[in-house]
Amino acid sequence: MDESCKAANGSTSILDSSTPAVVASDATLGRHVARRLVEIGVKDVFSVPGDFNLTLLDHLIAEPGLKNIGCCNELNAGYAADGYARSRGVGACVVTFTVGGLSIINAIAGAYSENLPVICIVGGPNTNDYGTNRILHHTIGLSDFSQELRCFQTVTCYQAVVNHLEDAHEQIDTAISTALKESRPVYISISCNLPGIPHPTFIREPVPFSLTPRLSNKMGLEAAVDATAAFLNKAVKPVIIGGPKLRVAKACEAFVELANACGYPIAVMPSAKGLVPEHHSRFIGTYWGAVSTTFCAEIVESADAYLFAGPIFNDYSSVGYSLLLKKEKAVVVQPNRVVIANGPAFGCILMKDFLQELAKKLNHNATAYENYQRIFVPDGVPPKSDPKAPLRVNIMFQHIQKMLSGSTAVIAETGDSWFNCQKLRLPEGCGYEFQMQYGSIGWSVGATLGYAQSVPEKRVIACIGDGSFQVTAQDISTMMRCEQKSIIFLINNGGYTIEVEIHDGPYNVIKNWNYTGLVEAIHNGEGNCWTKKVKCEEELLEAIEIATGEKKDFLCFIEVLVHKDDTSKELLEWGSRVCAANSRPPNPQ
Repeated sequence: MDESCKAANGSTSILDSSTPAVVASDATLGRHVARRLVEIGVKDVFSVPGDFNLTLLDHLIAEPGLKNIGCCNELNAGYAADGYARSRGVGACVVTFTVGGLSIINAIAGAYSENLPVICIVGGPNTNDYGTNRILHHTIGLSDFSQELRCFQTVTCYQAVVNHLEDAHEQIDTAISTALKESRPVYISISCNLPGIPHPTFIREPVPFSLTPRLSNKMGLEAAVDATAAFLNKAVKPVIIGGPKLRVAKACEAFVELANACGYPIAVMPSAKGLVPEHHSRFIGTYWGAVSTTFCAEIVESADAYLFAGPIFNDYSSVGYSLLLKKEKAVVVQPNRVVIANGPAFGCILMKDFLQELAKKLNHNATAYENYQRIFVPDGVPPKSDPKAPLRVNIMFQHIQKMLSGSTAVIAETGDSWFNCQKLRLPEGCGYEFQMQYGSIGWSVGATLGYAQSVPEKRVIACIGDGSFQVTAQDISTMMRCEQKSIIFLINNGGYTIEVEIHDGPYNVIKNWNYTGLVEAIHNGEGNCWTKKVKCEEELLEAIEIATGEKKDFLCFIEVLVHKDDTSKELLEWGSRVCAANSRPPNPQ
């Protein structure tokens, strides 16, 4: 019987997976994943090896455009991918099954909260072990391997479990494209025995993604713009405030267009610092309720209309729900929706399109900015002290301000650095990142690693508290291996100062470390690293001069010893209000 007769009688078919196909030896799943990552802009993958992902890592490091950055632990690998995505637009990390996945999930949750597309790849069990009732290592001792998947379902926008080559191409491409479209993390589990096997679906170079662009509803857009213009044009002293969702909406430039056209004063919510140009002539600072930039809250809260572009109003950004705003005065613009006062609301409208069209319809009105100019008094400078006197935090940040330029970026750790860094005035081109929504202490170490790796032309200045540093200190080691040149200010005040101001107790005091000694031990004479411990202004100035001069190509670690009660006035105010919000009694039943 010839082959055509066999097919007609059902003996075989073109869909029979047992039929061997001639496939190029490099047409593998692992190579496809690597090429896809390079195509979307990933040049560095942050990983921790484990027996389930080793073969996949072989294929990733074989890709010419991809570099593997081995991290000390999975949590920092996730934080690094987060920091990388903030600058590059997308990040990627690779860990092993369950023990790696559940270690990295905290970082992935943080990326989800910040709308960051992070591709989290996990090396999974051998395909032959699924459905066999076997118990595997790296699990909790059950034959059900879905625990990790179920955990990731709540902190990723798409999950792909790749344990068949036939649909691997589709699953991987769907996951990556969904991360880009939704600007959220995705989870991809790849069975450990699949990355090196050739398959016909991977023969050709991957066709570049052509993501269908989202479009505004034209009639809805026109109606929203007309209604908003009418609302704002009748106001006497309107203002505009940029929020953190400007990033995911890709609307930062459109926001500036609107600001240029309308003449309103421009403020920024704390979690949007760095997204709005602070060199703009009508920038009035950070709007953060009671802890705003001086004179900013007075102008915003006294306005008779305010447009918030991409805000997040949570207990932290609202200072314990204490903002003096009125809904009937507000236009709230979210990435896909516009709400004017108590109504009307308009959906299916892209923020970018809305802001650009609104700029054409608003009357120029500088009244609120003129009011700001009338009441504005320049910030004072901290009183001079003896250069050899114990260093104060406000003196330290006065000198950090002078270090900033278009070729630097600031990473602010959760804690008092939130408030001190918020007061820094960013020059044009200076980057700024912090994690306000999730607020995971220790985030900044991994994020500094990832951010610095993504923009090697910038020098990252990280401000990290001692308590946070103790959570994730190990990946200082990875910064050295990658020959990064960041400057880390380790602020040693003996504990969790932000927690002290919310609710004090003995649990907020930590064991003091010899931080410079620790970094020197990690350095171990390999690579370029310089450390300095400073206790007074004179020593700080000397350290900054060395770090920005003779050691400009070194990783510089400066431990700054300050008094345990030396905090910003903003933290004192914010802490008491957040404490009040946290301690509200239950509502009567």
